[in-house]
This record gives sequence, structure tokens and C-alpha cells, in this order.
Amino acid sequence: MRILTRYILGEVFSHTLIGCALFTFILFMKELPHILDMVVRDSSTFTSIVEVVIFFMPNFFMVTIPMGVLVGVLLGLSRLAADSEIIAMRASGLGIGYFVRVAGIIAVGGTLLGLVNSVYIAPRANQGILDLGKALASQASYEIQPRVFDEDFKNTVLYVQNVISGTGAANWKQVFMADITNPDEPKITTAASAVVVSDSSQELLMRLRNGTENDPVQDHPEQANISTFAIDDLPFTASQQSEGHLGRLDTDIYALPLDALLQHTHGPDGKRFQIELHKRFAYPAACLVLMLVAVPLGVTSRRGGKGSAWVFTILLVILYYTLSLVGVALGRQNWIPTFLAVWSANILFAVGGLFLLWQMATGGQILARIAAWIARAPKPRLANPARTLGSSFDGLRARLHLRPQTGSERSSSNIAFPRILDQYVVVEFLKMFALVLLGFVFLMLVFTVFDLLGDILRTHVPLTIVGNYLINLTPSMLYQIAPLAVLIAVLVTFGVLNRNSEVIAMKATGISLYRLVVPVVSIAAILSVSLFLFEEYYLPQANKRQNALRNVIKGKPPQTVAHPEQNWIFGQTEKNEQGRIFYYKFFDPDGNEFANISVFEFNPATFALSRRIFAQKAEWDPTTSSWIFENGWQADIEGDHTSGFRNFTQTSFPEIHEDPGYFNKEALQAQEMNFGQLDRYISDLRQSGFDTMKLRVALWQKLAEPVVAVVMAILAIPFALSMGRRGSLTGIAVAIAVALTYFVVESLFSSLGNVNYLPAALAAWSSDILFGLVGGYLLLRTPT
Repeated sequence: MRILTRYILGEVFSHTLIGCALFTFILFMKELPHILDMVVRDSSTFTSIVEVVIFFMPNFFMVTIPMGVLVGVLLGLSRLAADSEIIAMRASGLGIGYFVRVAGIIAVGGTLLGLVNSVYIAPRANQGILDLGKALASQASYEIQPRVFDEDFKNTVLYVQNVISGTGAANWKQVFMADITNPDEPKITTAASAVVVSDSSQELLMRLRNGTENDPVQDHPEQANISTFAIDDLPFTASQQSEGHLGRLDTDIYALPLDALLQHTHGPDGKRFQIELHKRFAYPAACLVLMLVAVPLGVTSRRGGKGSAWVFTILLVILYYTLSLVGVALGRQNWIPTFLAVWSANILFAVGGLFLLWQMATGGQILARIAAWIARAPKPRLANPARTLGSSFDGLRARLHLRPQTGSERSSSNIAFPRILDQYVVVEFLKMFALVLLGFVFLMLVFTVFDLLGDILRTHVPLTIVGNYLINLTPSMLYQIAPLAVLIAVLVTFGVLNRNSEVIAMKATGISLYRLVVPVVSIAAILSVSLFLFEEYYLPQANKRQNALRNVIKGKPPQTVAHPEQNWIFGQTEKNEQGRIFYYKFFDPDGNEFANISVFEFNPATFALSRRIFAQKAEWDPTTSSWIFENGWQADIEGDHTSGFRNFTQTSFPEIHEDPGYFNKEALQAQEMNFGQLDRYISDLRQSGFDTMKLRVALWQKLAEPVVAVVMAILAIPFALSMGRRGSLTGIAVAIAVALTYFVVESLFSSLGNVNYLPAALAAWSSDILFGLVGGYLLLRTPT
């Protein structure tokens, strides 16, 4: 293999690795919080976490390997074209066929790797996801939160007033349990205390003390079976009621080996299996067709360089996967044949790539116009090749109008802010920040459309709704991606300044490193404040709109997500009053009416039931400020018998003083409220017995997340200056590694806080504090 071939291969291969890692990182970030929440909630080991990550990767690689090949060929050849190396090679007699053959080596390698992944590795990984999901379910350990209605047990709602944890066991005080096997007439068990131990993988053994059991008789509430006990042992089976699950909805299909998939293609619902079979070969083959398009575009992008190549990469990724997913969606609805549905994107790109190659070989006008359009894009200054120290020093002085300074001038100028030099650094930083931010947001929007395409075709929603959804989703993505864009922008900006010896030139003028980073850190601080204000005053409303529009696209009712535990609510407790728990099937906040409501009154000290009320309807009377109960019954309970029972057509209970506003608690999501609204919402829910731990973590995150921009800036500077002359490509690689580490740690701490393993404030701020200290330490150790 000639030296020139190895040189081009090295350039293309390095960009391919970075591109594959970048796109894999983007996809992985969407799944990371869910993965960590699953393994933390189910008390999984570190080995389980590693297994989950490894099992998810092959599914990502099916998409990101072709993307990586596209990035590698397009950016690698664009870099060579920008430095006029392509012109020199073609002047030496190398034709377009030579570049196709060299890039084809990477494309063929990517295709073979993709085939091995999609045919052998991915199915086994998906089977591993299914097996691991079952294993995590069997290892689940359930932590009971005090003063919270817990529904993590099969057909049972549990409320515990106080929890004292111990080694291998726990002591509960004042226990209320409702067996909702028959949800119309739940069986109620109360106890003054309970000792709980883990009996098996999914069972808890409870020893209840000094309790009462109230079991109503179907259609005969006056004949309820009531008993008391001093000690009663009761096993509890945990049920997986959470919506969380590992893998995708079609993981069982993705887990089928090739021979089993072939057999299912001839059975019922064979269309789904045929599409999956073709996809296992079509996506790896995309490496070849994307290479055919990337070679002529990369070779002709002489002036645009990596900037225009990055734009073309995003556009080509959007086009290819849009064609692919539209074809698959049409194939599932039997509008076009299966082969054409899956392979249409490959066929169109192959034809387009061959046409562009023919245009380039024959000097056609179409490719020339594309090249002229690329040439209009201004080449980013950060892509300039490295210069000598002398030229950097002179060029920097010329651009910034500097002259050699005396000692007194140098001392006073170091304090002045802002200076022309600050403007110079800020402009370069903001250019890169805007490019990264917009590029990442655009890619995330594309992946979102891919995820929703099947729902869009199924529900036939107008494109205006989809467009409105994406418009309202964009602010949330800007908020989430801004800290990552700061990290990459700082790494690339200071990395290239260091590579071009401009940092040395600045130091030679008497400017210290700490003074040099002031403008960027200041911009990051301003961005942090702006993100907080943005989240406080605009983002919640945008999130409400995008959630409602997403429900429309998904075919769900246009409302916020409802919590099942809202059917149970703890009453307002006042001194010298009986405690109350309300259980109702429906509450109309507009008419202030209940349907099928039960009220359980109990002694606050022992939780022994003293009265049970049921009504088919309850309506608020504003004139008397009381509830009017209709068509129900009342049972007074003393010990192990009913001391009084009466049916009623209409009555009221003045002692039940909770007004309609107490029950009108809309199940809002944390991202739909600003800091003050969420704080008040948490206080309201805690009074009613709802689990607010996740909301409390989210509350503190509203303060901690904007600060990430400053943390990323401080952390990135020493990494950028330590890269030497390796340039922007290394900066992006370092950014991926740092960002991945941060988001893993941040998601892990959040998941630990969500299950009450850490205080809410510590869970939200730990990652910022940890990475901020690391960044500050590294910055202080960097030579100034």
C-alpha cells in the first residue's frame, strides 16, 4: 500500500471514528437517564450497569456506523481539499476513481462490520436486554417512603406514617393497607406497627401488630367482616407497575436470530419480520452508498472545509434516514413492496452518488454548481493550519493593533476589561458555540422525527401539528444542549489557539492564562443566568405545549400525564381530629363533584378504623361549605364489630372540611413549572401523601443545571491547553469523553436521589460540585 493511500486512509478513518462516537453519544444520551433510573431503582450492581450499556450499543451501531463512514469520508476529504492537497494529488495523475477506491476501503470495512453487528451481535444483545430486564425485575428491592401512597405491590396500596430502617429489616409505624383486588370495595388492613423483612427476590414478609382488618361483603356493606389481631404475618409480592422497561417495544423481534426471523416471515404478521430482515442488510449497505455521495462532495469542497462538510453531513443524514423511515412506514401499511420500502433510500443514494461521480469525471455542470455553492461558505478561521511562533506573534499584534508594552503599561492593561483581545477570543468562541449548538439541535430534531414517524403516519396528524411540536420542542433542546456546546466550543477554540501558538503569543505580551480565560468564563456565566431566566419565564409554557402536541401525535388524550395514586389522598390533619384517607374513582374539578368516593377515618395514634363512608356521588355546596354525599352508606366501627350502620340518600358530614381546591391537584410535570410553581406544587402534594422525591430533585436541578455551563467552561480550558498541537478533532474527541462522563455521573446521582438514596439537594448539585472542583484544580495546575 502506497504512502499516499495510507495517508488518506488515516485521515478518513480518524474522522470516521469521531463521527461514529459522536452520533453514538447523541443516541446514548437519550437513553442514559432511563437506563440508570432502571438499574438504580432495581438496586442493580455495577456489573449490571455495564451489561446494560454493552447490550444497548449494537442497536446504536446499526445507525451510527453508516453515519460515521459518511462523516469520515466527507470531512476527511474536505480537510484535504481545503488545504489544496486534493488538487496536488489530482495534478499528479490521480483520478476520481482513486479516491473512490481508497474511501471504498473504509466503506467496505464499515459494511462488513455493520453486517456482523446486525446479523449476529445485535440480536444477541437484544436477547441480553430481555434477559437482563427479567433479572432486574427479580432483584428489585422496594424502599417504602413514609407518608406516601405506595403502589409497588400487587393489588395493594400501602401508606406508612413513619419508617425506621434497620439492617435486613425495617420498622413501620401506623400502617394503612388497601387490597384493591376488587377496586370497588377494597379490603382495608391497619396496624399500629409492623416489622418488615425481605423473604425472597420479590417478596416482603410483614409482621403486623395491634391491627384491624375490614373486609366488606359484596353488595352487603352492613355485613362487613371485621377482625382485630395482636400479631399477623402477611407476605407481600412486589409487582412491576412502573412504565420503565429496558429496550424498545419491538425488542423481541430484534432479538430473533436470522433463521428464526426467516421462519416468521412466512407466518402471520409476516410483514413486520420481512421488514426487519431487510433492515439487517440494508443499513450496513448504507456505508457503500453514502460513500458514493460523500466522495464527490468532499473532493469539491475546497473553500468550505470542515464547516461546509459538517453542514452537508447533517443534510445527508436527514435525507437518507427520512427516505428510509418513510419507506419503512409505507411498507408497514402495504402501500409499497417490502424490498422497495427498506431499500429505496439505498437505491436513490446509489443512483445519486454514481451521477455525481459521473459529473465529476466528465466535468459536468451540476457538480460544478454544487462546488460553487460550497465555495461561498466562508472558511472558519479555526480551520487555519498551524503557523510558526513568530508569525503567530506578529499576526496577532497586527489584528489586535498591539505594540510592545512597558512594564507599567503591561500591569495596567492586564486589569482592563474588556479589551480588543477579549473581543477576539469571544468572537471565535461564539462562532464555534453557535455552530455546535445549532448542529446538535438540528440532529436531535431529526432523531425525534424518526422516532415519531410511525405515529405520524398511523394517526394521520397534519404536518402543521408536527411542525408546531418541533417549534415548541426546540427551546427545551437548546436548554439541554447549551452546556455541551460550551464544552466543545471552549475545547476547540482554545485547542486551536494553542495549536497555532497564539496562546504563547498572548502570554508573550504579558497576558496571563487566567486573564485570557476571563471573557469565556464571563460569557459562560452570562449564559448560565440566561438559561435560568429562560427556564423560569418561557420554557415551562413551551414544554406544556410540546407535551400536549406530542400526545396528539401519539394518539393519546390531549392532557397532562395522570398519576394513578391520585385516586388516594390523605386528608388535612388537624389537632384532636380523626385522620382521613379519601379514595375516589373520579373527580370533576369544574363541577366539584366526586364519583364513587370512600372516606376512611381512623385513630391517628393506632390507625385503627373508626368510620367508613361510601357514596356514589359527592357534590360541593358553596352555601354551607360542605360536601353533599348522595346514595351511600356509613359504618361506624369499634374494635372488631360495626357499632352503627345507616344508608342515606343525601347527607353531609361537617367534620369533612377539605374543600374542592384540596383535591384539584393537576398532575403536572416538573419541566412544565418554574422554580416557584414547582416548590408550591411539592408542598401541596406532600400534604396529601404523594411521593415528591423526584420532584424535589427536579426542583434543585432547576438551580444546578444552568451552572453546568460555567462548570464545562472551567473544565474544558485545561484539557484544551494540554492537547498541544493536535487540533479541533482531538478537542471533539475529548469533549465526547468529558461530556459522557459528566452525564453518566449526573444521571446516576439524580437516579439515586429519585429513590431517596441521597438528599434531593445533594443529588442535584453533586455532579456540578465534583466536576467544578476537578476543573478548578486542573486550571490552577496549568502553567500560566
